[in-house]
Formats: sequence, C-alpha cells, structure tokens
Amino acid sequence: MLTFPRTSKLVGALPRLSTTVADTTGLLRGGVAGKISKGIQRLQRRYPQLVVQLVMHRFPAEYPFSMHAFWLFNAGAFAGEGKRGKDNHALLILIDPYRQESALVPGYGLEPLLKQEALDHLLEMSGPAFQSSKWQLGLEVLLEGLEQLLETVSLVDEVIQHGESDF
Repeated sequence: MLTFPRTSKLVGALPRLSTTVADTTGLLRGGVAGKISKGIQRLQRRYPQLVVQLVMHRFPAEYPFSMHAFWLFNAGAFAGEGKRGKDNHALLILIDPYRQESALVPGYGLEPLLKQEALDHLLEMSGPAFQSSKWQLGLEVLLEGLEQLLETVSLVDEVIQHGESDF
C-alpha cells in the first residue's frame, strides 16, 4: 500500500511553488498566469472557504501521475497548516503538459460535495484545449465549470439546511 511517507521517499523534495498559480514549466506566458490567478481569486472571493491551487509541473515519468497528484496535494498543504480532514477545503488543479495529464484533487472537506464524476467531467471539458496547449482557454473552461458546480452544490446545501430548520 502506498502511503504519504513512502511516496515522499520515492519522489523526493517538494518543488518550489508560488501561491495560487505555480508554473514551473514556464508555459503560462504573456500574462496568462496573472489572468488565471485573477479568475481563481474571484472564485475564492465568492467561496471564501475554498483554496484553489494550480500547479503546472513536469513530473518524472517513472511513477504514475496519480501518485504525483496524491503526493503533491498532501505535501503542499495548500489549505494551510492545521486544515486537515473535514476542514481541508483545498482544490488542487494539477497539469503535467509533457505527459498530457491533468487532475483535480479535492481536500477531504470538499469530497462529499465535489464528486469525482463531476471533477472528471470538468477535466474532459478542458481537455481539448489542454491537448492543443491552449492553457488559458482550458483553465478558463475548467474554472467556469467549477464555479457552476459549486453554485449547484451550494444551492442543494441551502435547500437541505432550510429543510432541516423546518423540523
């Protein structure tokens, strides 16, 4: 079984990452990183409990991408120290443009709300743009879809909370 400590020994040190948008590949050129950062910040203002981190990085090919995603999410502690378990409302957007793979990794606090099928659908929607190296377009599609998903989830949550208060 693969655990975080075992994975850390295999993949090594955490790369140096910028907050919100970290592009170690240098592919987000011409102000794209700033535009995407503003889109993420707008989403986080609407949903202040949410912490979104985008990482574009080239990962070693000898290990599965899913292992890198698991490791980076846990090693990065993007929600902040002390925000673990149900208090972890981070969402990692991970792209390896060289492997042509991407992932959305929700914190444990988001997992009950953001089902894997819905997250996979967001990646499918942005996939054609990513495959064409149109990073800004793909990320805008992904963020717009994420905002719609969160809006739907928050409406359902409001209905449930409203219904519970009637009893």
